[in-house]
Amino acid sequence: MLNPGLEFSAQLVDGWLIEESLWHQRMKVLEPENPSEATLRLLISCLDLTSLSATDIEESIDVLLSKALQPLAGSDLKVGGVCVYQPFVAWAVTRLEGSGIAIATVAGGFPAGQMDLEVKCADIAKSVQLGATEIDAVICRSAPLCGDWKQLYREVAAMKQACGGAKLKVIIGSGDLRDALAIYKTSLVCLMGGADVIKTSTGMEAVNATPEAAFWMLKAIREYRDICGYTAGFKPAGGIKTTEQAMQYHQLLEMELGSEYLHPDFFRIGASSLLDDVLVKIEDLRS
Repeated sequence: MLNPGLEFSAQLVDGWLIEESLWHQRMKVLEPENPSEATLRLLISCLDLTSLSATDIEESIDVLLSKALQPLAGSDLKVGGVCVYQPFVAWAVTRLEGSGIAIATVAGGFPAGQMDLEVKCADIAKSVQLGATEIDAVICRSAPLCGDWKQLYREVAAMKQACGGAKLKVIIGSGDLRDALAIYKTSLVCLMGGADVIKTSTGMEAVNATPEAAFWMLKAIREYRDICGYTAGFKPAGGIKTTEQAMQYHQLLEMELGSEYLHPDFFRIGASSLLDDVLVKIEDLRS
């Protein structure tokens, strides 16, 4: 089920407030975990295995796709999705046919988001035409930084329309936003505009995913669920390289939304090197 969105309401947006002390309370109960193999396998199943390099070529993407199909030797486990640049979408569709692995590509003037909206939407529509099932689209941060919530809403709503039946994963660039309230409001406005998933970062900001940003984004997902009944997905991305880091987001999502949402339909981790660390942890548990 995709997010139907809500009609924009300035009154609703203006009424959204947060208690910043909530993060400090939550931080006190976050504790390092020694995950079981079952939890480590869950992390793998929630991975968006990603390659977004200027030097990507078909051969290197093929290695990525092979890992996606069999990340754990001797197992039929698969990752949740792959995320590649648009020129490699058609190749990913061919290689992953019948696997059930989501095929995502970045769009919307990635990574800055500073692109004419009509061009953004054409970029998205082209990616869907090529076979992308998920679009990781980046917003222009100027709108939330200026408090122009209606413009942000229009941008997301237009991108959602361009996605057709594909899932829209909106990258808010949490590290570029000024404070917790801006992260919270940006998340909620994106959800109102039809975002199916909200994602922390492009991975190319000075500050990428952080547990605090994740906390406020998850609070926004819960608030939106309370308003309209739809539970959006969450994707932390950028700088997540270790199992310990990934487990922080696992814990936060479980605490804020519930364990039933620890599933690739709702939880994705954007990473390239995290898989290697998780595999080492599995090997350590088996030895």
